[in-house]
Amino acid sequence: MVGRRRKADAGLVMALACGASPEHAAQKAGVSVRTVQRRLAEPDFRAQVDEARAEMVRRVTGMLTAAGVASVKTFTTLQESAKSESVRLGAARAVIELGCKLREAAELVGRLAALEARWETLMGEVPADGARSTEAGGATGSVPSADPP
Repeated sequence: MVGRRRKADAGLVMALACGASPEHAAQKAGVSVRTVQRRLAEPDFRAQVDEARAEMVRRVTGMLTAAGVASVKTFTTLQESAKSESVRLGAARAVIELGCKLREAAELVGRLAALEARWETLMGEVPADGARSTEAGGATGSVPSADPP
């Protein structure tokens, strides 16, 4: 029975990670819809689905990154030598749009990393009782909780 459950779980995880509805995932895994609902209520199972989905995204991201260089070469070739003005314009527009999006994403990643580093530094400076020191002109008092109310 355990072996059958593991096999069903593997199929269920994959179907759900790929975006299948609970009904379709149940059909693909050979289990009931109620079983899918029970499994989805389990945090460990949901974590398996989330991890499988994240791994798929990582793989696709890697494949797209690898194909990106050839795509940029194609765009620049079309931009420079296509006979049709609309093709050249489309290629130029794509290069500009994608370049802007990539630059924005890279800047956001850098800013997020800096904020995370600063957050870690600040959290490391807060004593366990939450009292803030008066160093660097800071007022004494409690630090607001990072947890939502």
